[in-house]
Amino acid sequence: MLPSPSTRPSLPATSEEESPYQQYVYAYPHQKAYRLLEDGPLLSDLWAGERLDALSFYAHIPFCEMRCGFCNLFTRTGAPEEVTGAFLDTLERQARVTREALDAQGRPLRFTLAAFGGGTPTYLTAGELVRLCDISEDVMGVDLRAVSWSVETSPATATADRLAVLAERGATRLSIGVQSFLDEEARAAVRPQKREEAEAALARIREARFPVLNIDLIYGIDGQTERTFKVSLDAALAWEPEEIYLYPLYVRPLTGLSTRHAATPAEWDDQRLRLYRFGRDHLLSAGYEQTSMRVFRRIGTAAVEDTDGSSISEYNQQAGMVGLGVGARSFTTDLHYTTDYAVAVPEVRRIIDDYIATPSDRFRRAQWAFRMDGDERRRMYVLQHLLESSGLDAAGYGRRFGSRFEDDFGPQLDVLLGSHWLREDGGVLRLTPEGMARADGIGPMFFSATVRENMRAYRDR
Repeated sequence: MLPSPSTRPSLPATSEEESPYQQYVYAYPHQKAYRLLEDGPLLSDLWAGERLDALSFYAHIPFCEMRCGFCNLFTRTGAPEEVTGAFLDTLERQARVTREALDAQGRPLRFTLAAFGGGTPTYLTAGELVRLCDISEDVMGVDLRAVSWSVETSPATATADRLAVLAERGATRLSIGVQSFLDEEARAAVRPQKREEAEAALARIREARFPVLNIDLIYGIDGQTERTFKVSLDAALAWEPEEIYLYPLYVRPLTGLSTRHAATPAEWDDQRLRLYRFGRDHLLSAGYEQTSMRVFRRIGTAAVEDTDGSSISEYNQQAGMVGLGVGARSFTTDLHYTTDYAVAVPEVRRIIDDYIATPSDRFRRAQWAFRMDGDERRRMYVLQHLLESSGLDAAGYGRRFGSRFEDDFGPQLDVLLGSHWLREDGGVLRLTPEGMARADGIGPMFFSATVRENMRAYRDR
């Protein structure tokens, strides 16, 4: 049994009085905590002690046809074919160097997961998607037809020829960012999209017969109410998607909405919480189960799974991730590494141009990185499990790290128990429904002082 809340010191940066909406927590630490290494380690050394029989593969495609007002992802709009072609040339060079580093271990490679993200991978033409698949398979050794493989798309780029490539090559999950089926809400989010375009794209995706369709929706748009949110929820449900993701709207520096959102912080928090609870209850009543704050999966349908049969989590981050492309992250046990990162249009273009011009030898070493020690690995593990509906097994945590969760994270535990955001169920710690609603505020409670300081010191650009 867990102890009752104690009189331990409170957390320095996050408490129940703060906003429940601080940031998305997908991978720990955030890319803003990474720093450029003077002389980064060789990839062949980094991967020497890692398991190579259960690798994950990620390709980041930093291109979109438009930039939404809320987007702070690493992506460039309107790139011509000479740029996308040069990008794929460089990605292939990076893939060959990375494969050499993995082969240097003298052990067989086996990938069990794959994903193309961005940006919008389907910004690439059908021919370019074929080439990206060929690089993944022929150079990296990913058997795309044998692994769970997810691809992100958009209404404007989910064309029949592109979808045909992805279906033929074995994609198991298509995720489409609709955000809102109401044209006026799309405009308010600075997303020039019409409902008829989204519906036509969904029809093409369903015709292509991907095993899993995910539809992304956003709540917290200016003027959005439960009534208007229900319109989008019902429009999405009409397609019987295997998954629906509900994202709270965030307004970040250097984005199109950064100077346009009208609500006060308190009003906006109240709006988002109300809409979240409405959307959650509506989807649960429609036959979906909630697996995390954002993810709702239709009961009775097959989820995307790893080859060992385990379901893929929203917070699926572990050592063994091999990332390619500018903006992609790779994870080993002791080091997380990536390339440079920015949001502002001039900086993004500069970084992509620099990536294209990078000599192949430069890819042999980690560049921007964050070192993971035992404490950071504990924090990553907690975030992976506690923010999921399956929860954190306290005994399993103890076996893995040789210490007790309540000793390692006592102040966080006190806040969560005292706020009734966490409960114990047979030795498993699970967020309560209200705790799940506040997962984006709870996650940062487990960030280390180093990560917090690095993120505070990061200069948005």
